[in-house]
Amino acid sequence: MSTAPLPPAGDWIRGISIKQPWTAAILTGEKTIENRPRPWRTGWVLLHAGQQIDRPALRMPLVARTIRDRELVTGAVVGIARITDCHQDPDGAPLCSPWAHTEAWHLEIAEVQELPLPVPARGQLGPWKPTEDLVDQVLQQLPDFRP
Repeated sequence: MSTAPLPPAGDWIRGISIKQPWTAAILTGEKTIENRPRPWRTGWVLLHAGQQIDRPALRMPLVARTIRDRELVTGAVVGIARITDCHQDPDGAPLCSPWAHTEAWHLEIAEVQELPLPVPARGQLGPWKPTEDLVDQVLQQLPDFRP
């Protein structure tokens, strides 16, 4: 890994806000697809657990098995990950993952690193630019991380 200084936060990383329990499922490493209505660029993202919890999702067997015994933190950055691809499955083709939704853009999520302590933050819809201070707080918890 490189020891060169990182470029400014807005140049190499974005934030993605995701409702719980979906954020917790990504942190386990089992949910490798995030569904979005529009395409996203690839690259590093801060995983932000939004303020809302998708309560009906808690009753889905796939979700319940995946997030068992996990705390559902909201309103905080809880990890960092890399979006490695963004695609839609062809009409009539099988979905690329049990987590994928039809007609959605599928963000392939990899290299997930959970933070030891959530960092309170406000997210927003769509990709958002984190502040330098927020990125610094996240990276303090991941001293060996280099993009």
